[in-house]
Amino acid sequence: MTGSSTRARPRAVRRRDTEHRLTHDVDVWVSSASADGVPYLVPLSFDWDGGTLLVATPAGSPTGRNLTAGRTTRLGLGHTRDVSMIEGEVEVLEIDALPRQSGDRFAARTGFDPRASATPYRWFRITPRRVQSWREADELPGRELMRDGRWLA
Repeated sequence: MTGSSTRARPRAVRRRDTEHRLTHDVDVWVSSASADGVPYLVPLSFDWDGGTLLVATPAGSPTGRNLTAGRTTRLGLGHTRDVSMIEGEVEVLEIDALPRQSGDRFAARTGFDPRASATPYRWFRITPRRVQSWREADELPGRELMRDGRWLA
């Protein structure tokens, strides 16, 4: 990273920017690992309800298997010069276990309805436990916005 010509954003501004991204972005990078530690990274569409992210992926895919087994993930939101990293706990839901209105909201937001797929999908609800956000090296100090599921700003 190079130095920024602007001043580092205060933590409260970083939180606001992260929440804006969660509300307006549609895709997020989802990382997981197999039981033997093989990493896997895929982009998935998501819906943010103000407290959790909802993603869907085929139950038998590497990501589906890894999230089901490991129950944790790390998400990358944004691009490398303005990133939010989210570590979260994963709740696994069968495709028909989610309330209809939540599935409808996901489909409307993402343009994709996994409930209509012939491939068996699962829902994965991710509760953030740690959030970090930074743009450049000058924002590395204070990049932690959430710890143990609690916002710091």
